[in-house]
Formats: sequence, structure tokens, C-alpha cells
Amino acid sequence: MTILITGATGQLGRLVVESLLERNVPAGKIVAAGRNAAKLEELAGLGVRTRTLDYSDPVSVREAMTGVDKVLLVSGNEPGSQRVPQHLNVIEAAKDAGVELLAYTSIANADTSTMALAADHQATEKALRGSGVPFAMLRNGWYLENYTDQLGGYLQHGSVFGSAAAGRVSAATRADLAEAAAAILLAEDQAGTVHELGGDEAISLEDLAREVSAATGQSVTYQDLPEADFARLLVGAGVPEPFARILADSDRGISRGELLVPGNDLATALGRPATTLGEAVRAAAGEFAAKGA
Repeated sequence: MTILITGATGQLGRLVVESLLERNVPAGKIVAAGRNAAKLEELAGLGVRTRTLDYSDPVSVREAMTGVDKVLLVSGNEPGSQRVPQHLNVIEAAKDAGVELLAYTSIANADTSTMALAADHQATEKALRGSGVPFAMLRNGWYLENYTDQLGGYLQHGSVFGSAAAGRVSAATRADLAEAAAAILLAEDQAGTVHELGGDEAISLEDLAREVSAATGQSVTYQDLPEADFARLLVGAGVPEPFARILADSDRGISRGELLVPGNDLATALGRPATTLGEAVRAAAGEFAAKGA
């Protein structure tokens, strides 16, 4: 069985490749595909096969599908007018190639979410269901790295800013979600399955502030802002305005519980508890301190 990982030059895709290798999948049975030539060369150094794939180039997508049995479609990183057509290129190529499974990294609660970020995922899921391609929906929750990567800013300002109020989110590390994807790709009888993948604990941004304080010894509090004010703050920090609006809207979704994940699909796929917020924050704080920041 040969497995194609699209978007393998991105962070999640590379972690999936590494997880498949850790699960003793022969390197020659893994095809890592993406746009970044330098990163493809790094992946080739792991022994896996590599192919150039650009979601916007149907020819490259079809060529990447040659001789593969299962595909992981890692969602594109261009929300809006580009992403759904790009995903359709992959779905159509997978159908023509007769793959036995296409797993897609969607968003938590995609069928009910009102978040702007969910729209592309909803359209992709609809297209995938209607395509006739055997599918598995990997509905990934929020990355804990969305928070831990901002540790320096939290310490600089003494605050976590957001507009999620007391809402809670089932966040998980990117590595855990990648490991779950690898496990599901290797499992039998996955066609038609939907996996709601989120951390074992539901956390609030106040919880985040407390964990940052505990891990660093510096007092950090959560400052809740109206959605529009939070978007303006993000723009002032250098986030492009369209994406700032999406992030602020996502906090609104968190405040409504739209990123709460029911059940324990992630832990089941991992065969262990998911990484906790505290563990992720402590690891990030250790890396931050090691850099002398």
C-alpha cells in the first residue's frame, strides 16, 4: 500500500510523514508531495519518495496520484476563493486514480459551525461526499500552537488578548493531530468515517493565561475584547486585515462552543491521552528560555 501525503512541505504534512515512518511504514511506500523544492529535498533525505504538487495545477496533482492507494489531503492555506477549487482538483484526481481512501483535514464540527473559517471545509466535505471517492473526514480542532507560538507576546504584554469570553476549546498539538492522521490512514475500514479530533480537556483563554503564568513565573492575565476591537488589535500587530477578521470571528466561535469536540476520537486514534495544555505551554516556555528570549 502506497500513501500520498499532500501538503507534505507544510508543518502538519511533514509530521504525518514522520509519524508514518515511526509506525514502520516502509519509506518507499510514502509519497510526500508539495510545492517547496527545498523542503521536498529534506523529505527525500528521510528516504521517502517525493513529488512536486501544487493544488492549483491539476496536472501536477494527477501526476502525484500515480500508483498511490491512499491519500491525505491536507487543507490548503489560502482561505477564500482559492481553497475550494484547489481541493476539488485533488478530489477529482483521486477519483480518476481510483484511490481506496482519501482522508481530508477538515475543521471541528464542520457540519454545524458558523465560523467563517469553516466555510471552505464545509464546501470541501460536501464535494467529497458527492464525489464517490471513499473518504475519511479528519475534523481537526484548534492547534495548541495557535497559542503557544505567541508566548513571547504574552510575556511582553502580560496579557493574552482575545474575544472568546469564557468559551472553551478542545485544542490539541499539531503533532498529536498528525499522529492521529497517520493512524487513521493505516487503519482498516475507514471509508465513510468522521473523526472529531480534539484534546481531552476543554480549555479557556483564562486557563491559557494561568498555565503561561505557572510555566514562566510571570503574571499573565486574559484580556477579553469585543470582536471588532480584537480584530483591530491584530491588524495593529501586523496581521493582514482579512485574516485578522477571520481570527476574531474564530474567537466568537469559541465563545459559542463551536470548537468544543465531543467524545475521545483523538485519544482513541493515538492509543494514549492527548498532550495537555500544561504540557504544551511548559514545552514552549522551555524552548523560549533556551533561546534566551
